[in-house]
Amino acid sequence: MTNYEIPTEQWAQVVEKSGGPVTYKKIPVSPPGPDEVLVNIKYSGVCHTDLHAMKGDWPLATKLPLVGGHEGAGIVVAKGSLVSDSDLPLGSHVGVKWLNGSCLSCSFCQNADEPLCQKALLSGYTVDGTFQQYCIAKAAHVARIPDQVDLEAVAPVLCAGITVYKGLKESGARPGQYVAIVGAAGGLGSMAIQYAKAMGLHSIAIDGGSESAEKEASCKKLGAAAYVDFVKSTDLVADVKAATPDGLGPHAVLLLAVQEKPFQQATEYVRSRGSVVCIGLPAKAYLKAPVFDTVVRMISIKGSYVGNRADTAEALDFFAKGLISVPYKTVGLSELQNVYEMMEEGKIVGRYVVDTSK
Repeated sequence: MTNYEIPTEQWAQVVEKSGGPVTYKKIPVSPPGPDEVLVNIKYSGVCHTDLHAMKGDWPLATKLPLVGGHEGAGIVVAKGSLVSDSDLPLGSHVGVKWLNGSCLSCSFCQNADEPLCQKALLSGYTVDGTFQQYCIAKAAHVARIPDQVDLEAVAPVLCAGITVYKGLKESGARPGQYVAIVGAAGGLGSMAIQYAKAMGLHSIAIDGGSESAEKEASCKKLGAAAYVDFVKSTDLVADVKAATPDGLGPHAVLLLAVQEKPFQQATEYVRSRGSVVCIGLPAKAYLKAPVFDTVVRMISIKGSYVGNRADTAEALDFFAKGLISVPYKTVGLSELQNVYEMMEEGKIVGRYVVDTSK
């Protein structure tokens, strides 16, 4: 068994006050608790949730100071006394995801809904996350990553991939059916298109704004059956319905957008008996749908949170089999604030990954 030399200090991006910005600085490396592992984070994806955590605009308090990030891929370099060598030997490739830990004993945890645990620990939000070189996580909840999988490429799957895969499962859409993906060119959307294709679904990509031509090309290259530009469209509802063979609209809608308006529109173009699945979390937003139409057309509106441990293993298996290719750009951890600024301006296509060594 390899023994790793662990430094006493490390580089990290720290939110020192709500609203940001992040500060690139050295902080101590903490030892893992009895049921925890210390992971040498090599790469971490950057998620829109991380921007919300820095801004503090969600109705859920963050810890401060805070190290954000929850898409960290790395290597186990130390572990607590309760973590067995047979389960997680030193050197194991693992992912630190949004759900850092849960109680494992409540009714939610016992029924595979551990993300709903009232004692859940959230990476990069209620506990320090993956925008640092060494991160602590509960051993039971780290994602097991096969040794042959590229840690840089797999990092965005640890939130974006798992989240959209779970959402597609929750939608109830079956092979051969159509699903509209709102916010399709972003990090979650780019993977949702691919997971949909791998699951036998046809996707209608909905996006627009700046870099729209690049977004359309990217979505279609990833496997979208159609692309609808919500900015150029003069009748979004009609255009989305027209993208389905019978003109009745998609069987399901995945709302990945970070603005409120798409959440108000989805029930207008989803087909009767279809499902609208809310995944994106625009700050202070509300859902609105006409009761009469929702009832007589038998539309289901539901939320889908992050996946459980089984969903995680399934989502990673799709990636390991080569069915998911994450479009990403890598920059140094020191450049995280620049990534946030591009994110706010809507200039990101795909996903950004930070290299913790730079």
